[in-house]
Amino acid sequence: MVNSFFRIFALTLLSFSLFAQAHSNETQCDKVLVLKAERKLQLLKDGKVIREYKVALGGSPKGPKVRQGDQKTPEGNYIIDSRNAASHYHKSLHVSYPSEADRAHARKLGVNPGGEIYIHGIGKEYGWLGAAHALHDWTLGCIAVTNDEIDEIWKLVPNGTPVEIRP
Repeated sequence: MVNSFFRIFALTLLSFSLFAQAHSNETQCDKVLVLKAERKLQLLKDGKVIREYKVALGGSPKGPKVRQGDQKTPEGNYIIDSRNAASHYHKSLHVSYPSEADRAHARKLGVNPGGEIYIHGIGKEYGWLGAAHALHDWTLGCIAVTNDEIDEIWKLVPNGTPVEIRP
């Protein structure tokens, strides 16, 4: 009797684990697309949008990032190369800016291209703002979503995911 209870229990756990693993693999995205002019961040899987978020960008969002301190959000193709669960902005996913092309362009101009570009939340002290944070571009060049949204994005966007940032 006890032996069959443990078998049923083990089979139930295994079934739940396999279901959860299959479900999480179905929902992970394979690309992040940022549409700066529309202030949208989209998560795509197989070319289809599976989630969409309103975002706040750098305080001077038109045009690509050229130098440190210009308050612009980069444009181009990057990847998510790391994450920070203890970020000041709740959680953050690091975007691999600057690319080699960004560095070369900055060298030609004699400027520092900057870095530290993230997709991040809005921080505990401003969490109460919720979606209203996206009514104004307030970052130094990052892409900001609500804290609840970055929690969701955190789960759906693995390291190595391509990021395309369009004008």
